[in-house]
Amino acid sequence: MFHVSQELLRTRPQSSGLAGESARRREHGQLERAESSQILRFLTCGSVDDGKSTLIGRMLKDLDLVPEDTWENVLAESERRNFSRDKPDYSLLLDGLLIEREQGITVDIAWRYFTTSKRKFIVADCPGHEHYTRNMVTGASHCDAALVLVDARKGILPQTRRHLAVVAMMRVRSVLVLVNKMDLVNWDRFRFNKIRLDVIECASQLGLAETTVVPVSGVDGGNVVRAAPDAPWYKGHTVWQALETLPVRRHQGVPFRLVAQWINRPNQDFRGIAGQIVGATLKVGDTIRVLPSNAHAQVQRICTFDGDLQYARPGQAVTVVLDQELDVARGDWLVKAADLAPPVTNLLEANVVWMSETPLLPGRRYDLQIGCATVPGSVRRLIHRLDVSSLKTHEATHLDCNDVGRCEIVLERPIPMDSYADSIETGGLIFVDRSTFRTEGAGMATALAGRDVVWHESAVDRKIRAAIKGHPPQVVWFTGLSGAGKSTIANALETHLNAVGIHTMLLDGDNVRHGLSRDLGFSEADRMENIRRIGETAKLMLDAGLLVITAFISPFRNERQLVRELVREDEFLEVFLETPLAVCEARDSKGLYKRARMGQIPNFTGVSQPYEPPLRPELRIDTSATTVAESVQAILAALKAKGFHV
Repeated sequence: MFHVSQELLRTRPQSSGLAGESARRREHGQLERAESSQILRFLTCGSVDDGKSTLIGRMLKDLDLVPEDTWENVLAESERRNFSRDKPDYSLLLDGLLIEREQGITVDIAWRYFTTSKRKFIVADCPGHEHYTRNMVTGASHCDAALVLVDARKGILPQTRRHLAVVAMMRVRSVLVLVNKMDLVNWDRFRFNKIRLDVIECASQLGLAETTVVPVSGVDGGNVVRAAPDAPWYKGHTVWQALETLPVRRHQGVPFRLVAQWINRPNQDFRGIAGQIVGATLKVGDTIRVLPSNAHAQVQRICTFDGDLQYARPGQAVTVVLDQELDVARGDWLVKAADLAPPVTNLLEANVVWMSETPLLPGRRYDLQIGCATVPGSVRRLIHRLDVSSLKTHEATHLDCNDVGRCEIVLERPIPMDSYADSIETGGLIFVDRSTFRTEGAGMATALAGRDVVWHESAVDRKIRAAIKGHPPQVVWFTGLSGAGKSTIANALETHLNAVGIHTMLLDGDNVRHGLSRDLGFSEADRMENIRRIGETAKLMLDAGLLVITAFISPFRNERQLVRELVREDEFLEVFLETPLAVCEARDSKGLYKRARMGQIPNFTGVSQPYEPPLRPELRIDTSATTVAESVQAILAALKAKGFHV
């Protein structure tokens, strides 16, 4: 779902010579593409120890695709692990990591490539443990079909349902549910039928239309490649027969798209836009438009490593040369001017599979990677979380690791995008942590909203308002533990500033919760939303030309950074009151710390919830060693350096 085409790395402008060689290369490329249409990519998944690696290993052996020396190594290793040569450990053909061999489980995707007389196959053997759901998501994003294994003794488990839900969300076309280990239940027909009915009900709830259920035994090989002699009652396909006839993914119905992966400029005489063709063909002479800029041009050349083309098909990696130089950047889209343009939006809904140990919280800022574009954004609200046991949806305030849900996402700038149902290539997104650059989750866009809200420019701007007041706008942001002295020092600072004619507004934590944030509690998500609202309010007050003083604990670095980025450079003065916790607790006249330590106040910063100190604040003040007057003077000195006459 999120990968750079390797073919694209080979695209380059082609000279006009060597026409015969270029023609031969083009013919060879066309043959390769014809063969690729017969490639079936499928994954195996299911719960832990359902026998995924064993089944694929057995399949490879029964198809005579395992070299003799490799098989001898498997037999020797199987004997060392107390298996017999008659019934070896077939999973050893796929489990390659030492940790997998030691634990007898798959912990990473094992990719295998093999060919038969009818077609080529790429198989992704995905780990079953819940902790490795993220690996399964990666596998599903590339596959045409899924083999979901179920242990005949256990039936459908929550992890099986989770995998089916992910397969459905990621639009994997064909699903084979394999009821494995039938030999351990004596090929009980009634046991199989009960599981089959459960699978059909689950598939129907998830919207999986093409689901086939097959009884198998990975160890004995029954119904894997050859029919099971112990199940004469089963008249359907074996796993192998099904795989040889399954269709590849449907061509999706979007018009032409090319997402710019980079601007190809090997010399001053050549400038092309490199990317992969999606949706429909592109021809030389087509008029295209660039999104989001809406600039127009004509296609002058379509270049590949094998020479110029008159037209390019979906899936091909090309470099497009336009008849005029346009401002095109990585992540911009080329679409045909005659086609209906995709929405350019900053608001969308998406199904999300969360992969991080750090929960997904509304308001937290992430980098959203959408195609080749990276855009800051956040989840505005969680619409629901999917209960994988019942397949019912519930309201939620966050998503934990391996949770599946739907959310509303707000981007900080509009970009073009398709829904995932329309285009797998241009409808997916990933969440990236802005500090660690780790992938936190994957999303599939389900609904896109047009961006019709435009900022209205006023004839009286912030510069005029600031000139009337006689000083520039500024935010003085106090942060620190409860009891550090934020409100006390903020009040003293505002009193002094008003006395010398500075126009101020003080936003205090307790006061704001009486009105603007009275609907919010003190959970981590609510605290983040509270700070977001304060940041937006402070930004409007800066436009009014005011000096805004805020007194909030604001415990999270990301949220303070979000406010800093909302305002202009040098308009944010962060004052960290780094007073020790013991001092803050000793000053606590309201008894909040005592009640928090008794468990009467949940999510209390410094006790049951962490405080993340600023890394580079403009000012640090320890109020255990500094008086209120001295603290105010330190802040006034910082304001003088910014041009305030205080």
